Amino acid sequence: MADSITNLHSHVFLGEGHERNERRTWMVIWLCGAMMIVEIVGGLLFGSIALVADGLHMSTHAGALLLAALAYTYARKRAGDPNFTFGTGKFGDLAGFSSAIILAMIALLIAYESVSRLFVPVTIHFAEAIPIACLGLVVNIASAWLLGGGEHHHHGDNRSHAHYEHDHDEAHRISTGAGVVVLKVFEDGAPARFRITFEDSSGAPVGVAAIETVRADGVRKVFAMANRGGYLESVEEIPEPHAFTAHVRIGQQDYPVVFEEHDHAQASTHRDNNMRAAVIHVMADAAVSVLVITGLLLARGFGWLWMDPLAGMVGAAVIASWSYGLIRDTGAILLDMTPDRAMAERIRNTVEGDGDHLTDLHLWRLGPGHLGAIVSVSTSKHRGPDHYRRLLGPFRALSHVTVEVQRQ
Repeated sequence: MADSITNLHSHVFLGEGHERNERRTWMVIWLCGAMMIVEIVGGLLFGSIALVADGLHMSTHAGALLLAALAYTYARKRAGDPNFTFGTGKFGDLAGFSSAIILAMIALLIAYESVSRLFVPVTIHFAEAIPIACLGLVVNIASAWLLGGGEHHHHGDNRSHAHYEHDHDEAHRISTGAGVVVLKVFEDGAPARFRITFEDSSGAPVGVAAIETVRADGVRKVFAMANRGGYLESVEEIPEPHAFTAHVRIGQQDYPVVFEEHDHAQASTHRDNNMRAAVIHVMADAAVSVLVITGLLLARGFGWLWMDPLAGMVGAAVIASWSYGLIRDTGAILLDMTPDRAMAERIRNTVEGDGDHLTDLHLWRLGPGHLGAIVSVSTSKHRGPDHYRRLLGPFRALSHVTVEVQRQ
């Protein structure tokens, strides 16, 4: 027999800084667009083909950023569209993947042109080329500064529902028959230890026999508790990392609580790949500008004309490397690959900590900072989906959870 639960809740899975990043991307587009017009018009008025060429190059740069901006805008405007079953959070990853393909094509074009010029050198007008390259570098630095100002990664919980209340000190509230017990890892200038207090009493809680931790690799450790007058504290220190399921034994009942390393455990989950792609475009252009300036200066100073195409080939290799990383990461998200294997294992340990069996688990990314999960559990106990939702509550990145319970 299968039990399921359905909740009507928001399917808006956009990143926390979505609108801020959208505004900054449009600002950079306007900057690049203005620079493009100035270069093309100036080149035509003063007869500089190099200036016109750089203006056209700037247009491709603005076009790539336009893709990112449109993805932000479309995802925001269609965030509540019911036709998108799991929201529009992946539009940024789709735009990032497309940008990565464009970057790869640019790298191939630069490499082709560089190799051609290595065997068939062309005349270089240093007086025009160097200032234009420097101007392009200034624009790229300004663009990077504007985009970088919006690159903040907050790890807060944006969901409208939460199952445990906890703060940045990893404090967890556990409802028991004797009242609410608060469990936390205390390490204020001292080795980390478990501390337990009653929320509605100044006295130390009674009936807590021990705390057993279960880590993702299956390693278990039991911590005996000592009465410190007003609270209970574990006798032994807690070894790093502080990522495990803690089973609190109160009387005859076991209460599993999940602790996570929130500061660094899920960087890929919170990463905004749309902004990442925009930043990579700017950085790639800036890197090429630096290499071009270096190559031009050496070519003019020492007559090494081969330095210019060599700088182009190095730039192409750098861009190709960044493009590959972006294609790999965004492609994995678009194909719904498991974004965090360590989290998947912690979910398994949490569900199976009290003798139940996790028969199926699907974990995928819905958008920056949001994960979806489908959990199928086989149990001999009289437990419904709400029980397992409470167990998974401390996994703050889980924004959409579907639970199926099968009776043994």
